[in-house]
Amino acid sequence: MKSITIKGSQRESVGKASTKALRNAGKVPCVLYGGDKPLHFSADELAFRHLVHTPNAHTAVIELEDGQKLEAVLQDIQFHPVTDKILHIDFYQLFKDKPVTINIPIRLEGNSPGVRNGGRLLFRKRKLSIKALPDLLPDFITIDISNLRIGGTIAVETLLSDDYTILHPDSTAVVQVKASRTSVDDEEEEEETEGAEGVEGAAEGAEAPAAEATE
Repeated sequence: MKSITIKGSQRESVGKASTKALRNAGKVPCVLYGGDKPLHFSADELAFRHLVHTPNAHTAVIELEDGQKLEAVLQDIQFHPVTDKILHIDFYQLFKDKPVTINIPIRLEGNSPGVRNGGRLLFRKRKLSIKALPDLLPDFITIDISNLRIGGTIAVETLLSDDYTILHPDSTAVVQVKASRTSVDDEEEEEETEGAEGVEGAAEGAEAPAAEATE
């Protein structure tokens, strides 16, 4: 998993007044959990743009003014309900020998034949909660939908990996293609295509004797 560096300053005061002053200065109050005790720090809001506004999952290397470099993963984030400005971020510290739980985004690739035939693609789970050692955390989980037909489902049981544990039941649907009013059944379309080829072959066979009779 890719890492993004966040340069921050440790916070002496964590009261409401100091928190408001930080936000007015364009900084985000943060808390790092997972260590011996919670670590309060702040960083410029612009420092989080690649960590927050990206489709892939990333870890963060938090560099503090005293020289500390702490690897962490974003655990929770709060936005302002009107302006969407970042109000607060919680991080969880990573240790190489300690598994961590994180939500990993799903990336679809390929073209579903069910969708081409008018079916509706239902993206049931855009992220999956997994547990893994930090070095084995993926940026995303890729799902190939090239063989997903109408009525088909790709479930968690087909995405299992030795690198991590998916914390959802095996039967959990991740992506499906459902029939719609205008959809054509995949099997029926194949049969119609084969039938058309048969008719074309019969027509060609009928034309040959006619040509011989003319001669």
